[in-house]
Amino acid sequence: MSRPDENPSGQIQFGVFFQGVNFSTIWTEPESGSQTDFESFRRLAQTAERGLFAAFFLGEGLRLREHLGRLHDLDVVGRPDALTQLAALAAVTDRIGLVATQNTTYNDPVDLAHRLQSLDVLSGGRAAWNVVTTDNAWTGENFRRGGYLDHADRYVHAQRVVDTARAVWDSWDVEEGIRPVERDLGHYSVRGSARLPRGPQEHPVLFQAGDSDEGRDFAARSADVIFSAHGGFEDARAFAADIRRRVVAAGRPDDDVKIFPGQQFVLAETDAEAAEKARWVAEHQVTPATALAFLENVWGTSLQDYDPDGPLPDIDPVVEVTGSTRGTAFAGQKARDTAAAWRAQASEKGLSIREFVIEASRRQGGIVGGYQTVADLLVRYAQERVVDGFNIVPWLIPSGIDDIVNHLVPELQERGVYPTEYRGRTLREHLGLRAPLTRRALAPDAVSRSFDLV
Repeated sequence: MSRPDENPSGQIQFGVFFQGVNFSTIWTEPESGSQTDFESFRRLAQTAERGLFAAFFLGEGLRLREHLGRLHDLDVVGRPDALTQLAALAAVTDRIGLVATQNTTYNDPVDLAHRLQSLDVLSGGRAAWNVVTTDNAWTGENFRRGGYLDHADRYVHAQRVVDTARAVWDSWDVEEGIRPVERDLGHYSVRGSARLPRGPQEHPVLFQAGDSDEGRDFAARSADVIFSAHGGFEDARAFAADIRRRVVAAGRPDDDVKIFPGQQFVLAETDAEAAEKARWVAEHQVTPATALAFLENVWGTSLQDYDPDGPLPDIDPVVEVTGSTRGTAFAGQKARDTAAAWRAQASEKGLSIREFVIEASRRQGGIVGGYQTVADLLVRYAQERVVDGFNIVPWLIPSGIDDIVNHLVPELQERGVYPTEYRGRTLREHLGLRAPLTRRALAPDAVSRSFDLV
């Protein structure tokens, strides 16, 4: 396995993120794919592999999103299980990493460890686990145990689940025999052991996407890669400094957690063409129906009588706090305060409902420009170690990364900041990661210290 200090300095990598429910992906155009058709996943993954992307990253939905008590069908509605999708993709790809979002709240850690290890072994060491937590009762109702986990305990439980999964992976020992793993997770106890030998990368790579203080600390203790929302240059710089400080405080080398913010790229031959394309993308991401639904989540009632090209509603919301049925991005807001702030912002700028929602969505970031301009910008990201890479959120499936692979990647390679070949066969090698934390005492070519994270 390659050592991290063999990495070329000042390089960045790409991953691609196939989201769950969202309105950043355009699903209404003739060239849009399907969220359930394997062809969408196959083409996207194979294009990413042609572009030497490190990983193909799948989101997860544990319950179909609802809006005003009805199925929310303006975005993605229903998708196959992530591990099932990735197992199928393992057969039609050769090098790209396969990242499955899997929840720590509603999975048994022994069973989950086996399923992740199965993907890792079958793919030749390319599996990864994006560790996420959930505590809301609405999602939990789908598992007949809604709301049993307090919000403050979600990362305490997640740590126990990750530690248990690692213990299961480590329990396979040909010389000493397979050791049973017994753990008390607080709400329940588990007993089990490995049913497969460790794969070429020993453990699946661990991603973490939490952005709270607890999430960042969890990543610093346990993750190999952190997936963040901090893609703008100065924001990314501050985030990287904070994460590296926490990683060192956790007793690890400061480069032990790779930083991959999610980012949308809108590219063209020239900056002017890219700006025009970005306007088209924004207008098609936020349809009139999507704009009204965006506001309805805060107002808590139907706004279908309002004109999307007119001003924001002057009525007050009928709910005190927004619910969780549309996901964490919309949940837990003080509805009246949010509505008042949105009305003030729209009035000050003279924005209609749809224009306001487009602008609010754009605040999530995005890199827009000609291929050479964006390549020059990414050189700065790479040389100043602001990020280790980007997890690209395509605005169109499955062709949304074609221009990145065909035009941006060659520009970056020409500047010496993007790989020209895969560094090995495993995802851990692609990313230049050290041995798994619990295996380091046994790995002579890695950091010799083991870490007790229990």
